[in-house]
Amino acid sequence: MVVVAVVGAGVIGLTTVLKIQELGYDVILIAELFPGDEKSTRYTSNWAGAHHVSLAGSDKTQLKMERDTFDVMWKMSAPGAPTESLFLRLPQTEYYVEERQGPNPLADFMPNYRELSASELRPGSKTGVTFETITIDTPRYLAYLYSRVLAQGGRSVRAQFQHIQQVLDGAFCQVPDAVVVCAGLGATTLGGVEDKNVYPIRGQTVLIRAPWVRFGRTTSSKSGLWTYVIPRRSGDVILGGTKVDNDWYPKARPETTRDILERTLAIAPEIAPPHTREGGRTPTIEDVESIIIESGCGFRPGRKGGVRLEQDVLTNAEGQAIPIVYHYGHGGYGYQSSWGSASMAVDLLQSTLNGAVKSGSGAATREH
Repeated sequence: MVVVAVVGAGVIGLTTVLKIQELGYDVILIAELFPGDEKSTRYTSNWAGAHHVSLAGSDKTQLKMERDTFDVMWKMSAPGAPTESLFLRLPQTEYYVEERQGPNPLADFMPNYRELSASELRPGSKTGVTFETITIDTPRYLAYLYSRVLAQGGRSVRAQFQHIQQVLDGAFCQVPDAVVVCAGLGATTLGGVEDKNVYPIRGQTVLIRAPWVRFGRTTSSKSGLWTYVIPRRSGDVILGGTKVDNDWYPKARPETTRDILERTLAIAPEIAPPHTREGGRTPTIEDVESIIIESGCGFRPGRKGGVRLEQDVLTNAEGQAIPIVYHYGHGGYGYQSSWGSASMAVDLLQSTLNGAVKSGSGAATREH
């Protein structure tokens, strides 16, 4: 049987394993951190919101990734589906401060898509849309993916390693027939990869307990900052956010937490407890502070040039040529592109195993 080693157990790595298993291959998942571990900025996937709202625009490759992923997740979130509880279907409203050029690609696949009228726009916004989408309870979703990997015969190895050569030489498992690198931000330092185009995009959020919130709402700004409200089925709500390139600060900044609360209250006063809004009272930051679960931050794995989807061949210590697929650099779009991106990575994997690979061949998507 073909044995494939997958490096990295974030949402991209886990989804890639599941797609590889569909081919009947034996998969070994190698990572330092796994779902269920204590929260850490070194494991980005735990900190995501997450919702499915594509900003791919005219990027056809990214749009296909995200559209294919939405199709999968929409089925997973269907009423009565065994995975329904991992998702929340809800109405989403997006406000844009810029005029939209041309048709919105979301109109082609998001349920109940509609352009907002002028009377529905927020102050400062020029256009807006509403549609139905899904949000994801990310810690539970990651645990589900991991449990599926194991239930389908996948093996996992917890390891700290410094160089991809260690995997090729069989230091943590048998020598694999191929390797898929889903290292995320770790691609910057992993020996043999050391991708200098990868960089952190720090995002800070606030998690509150607000089960009465059953809508998603996002607004853009001229500075490029997005303010968003992402409820989960559990009743928890993610408030955000920030997007700062090359900021490695590993803790939530109190002043940023307060700024997030101020911005989200401005677009969605409904996040405050209902009793604080009785009689037409305007809720305050202090009202929302009473329902905070935690503030935190994560480092999105950005990449200049976009997602790396490329093939290569490396040689191990025994002289064996081992095909490699690089699959990382999804920035803040890991969840919403995961299934589509994994399908593309597996297509590359199959071509490498069929001997069609040329060193360094492949494609990269534009960065968002």
